[in-house]
Amino acid sequence: MNKIKFTKMVASGNDFVVIDTKLNGNLSRCARLLCDRKFGVGADGLLLLDKSKQSMRIFNADGSEAQMCGNGARCVTLFNGKKEGSINTLAGVIKTQLSAQKAKVQLTCPKDIKLDIPLKVNGRLIKVNFVNTGVPHVVVFVQGLNNLDVQGIGKSIRNHARFSPAGTNVNFVEPKAKGLIQVRTYERGVEGETLACGTGSAASAVIFAIKKGINKLVKVKTKSGETLKIIFNRNNRRFNELWLEGTAKIVYKGEYYV
Repeated sequence: MNKIKFTKMVASGNDFVVIDTKLNGNLSRCARLLCDRKFGVGADGLLLLDKSKQSMRIFNADGSEAQMCGNGARCVTLFNGKKEGSINTLAGVIKTQLSAQKAKVQLTCPKDIKLDIPLKVNGRLIKVNFVNTGVPHVVVFVQGLNNLDVQGIGKSIRNHARFSPAGTNVNFVEPKAKGLIQVRTYERGVEGETLACGTGSAASAVIFAIKKGINKLVKVKTKSGETLKIIFNRNNRRFNELWLEGTAKIVYKGEYYV
């Protein structure tokens, strides 16, 4: 019997299994086994670190590999323990900053921004917005967010032909005040709602900032109850910087037996 040493971490309710030793074999299968909440450790995703390359590979709970994960990057920032550093991801190199329990990461600049896309969903025509903040995100502005069928509507948009073949994450956004939004996210790869999504919070803030003319900061209240900070420099639809800041913590360490 083999054993894998791991660290369980969480950022704003997004939880991860973090492994900093090389895994052999089928990594997608490893992710599915480790992330299983009944028969494994249980997590939204698996983060594989290579300290020699300062790199991070991200696998969703369903075994698919993601290019980027904002809250995962914040967990790795805490795990590495450096006040300033960087992480290589499939989406590019991101800068990191650590202060007490606050982990801050610089995401890749938003791209492919499209506003007010007409989309037929479950027999209704709605308008959605799209942006890539390392991974693809749809942003939908709604009222009555707490009573919304995030699972049902999110699944329909996530698998919509408009975003095939890769699919998309889906964020439902309700403005609360100037510079403050509440967000619930259906995550691709988890195939359900999570308590928070870092790149989704950033995507929601980006679209909100463009529509409301905000140039520096948007606060995002997540399903977990934590409010994340999205800090940026904006010139119309061009963002020169995009930072995600919030808490992260180590929950426990253990060994998984294979």
